[in-house]
Amino acid sequence: MGQQHRRVATAAVLLALLPAGLAGCGSDDDAGTAATPTGRAPAEEAAAKSRERVQAYLDALAARDAAAGRSQLCAPLQAAFDTTATGPNGDFADHFTVPQATITDVRTGPRGQEVSATVTVAAGSRKATRSLLFTVTRTGADWCIAGEAPGGNSAQPAVTP
Repeated sequence: MGQQHRRVATAAVLLALLPAGLAGCGSDDDAGTAATPTGRAPAEEAAAKSRERVQAYLDALAARDAAAGRSQLCAPLQAAFDTTATGPNGDFADHFTVPQATITDVRTGPRGQEVSATVTVAAGSRKATRSLLFTVTRTGADWCIAGEAPGGNSAQPAVTP
C-alpha cells in the first residue's frame, strides 16, 4: 500500500503546483508590463483593434499624413511603404486626394483580421471608388496592418441558400 500512497501523493502535489507553473504561459509581454484586460471577448477585441488600425490608416490617407499611415503598418511593410507610398501610384501620392473612405466589413481571415474598405480617390476633377482589403495581425501586445490588396469583394463570403 506504500507505493500506491506515494503515487497519489505525487499526483496531488503535481496538481497543486500546476496552476503556479502555468501562470506565466501565454504571456506576450514584450515590454515587461502586464496586459490590461479590456473586458471584451478575444474576437470582439480583435475586430475592434483591427478596425481602429485601418481607420487610423484611412484617416492618415485623408489627411495626407504619410508618417501617420506608416505607423499603422507592421515593420516588414514599412520599408516598401517608404519607397512607394509617395510615388506616382502610391497611396500618398501628391496628386491624389481622398474625399471619402469607409470601413465596410471586419472578419476573421486565414492570416488575421480582414478589414474591407471603400476609398474614393480624386485626381483633379476625376473620382474613382475602389475596394481595399486590409489584413491586420497582432504582433506581441500590439496590432498592425500586415497587408493591403485590392478588394474586389467584401471580406465576407457570399452566402447562397
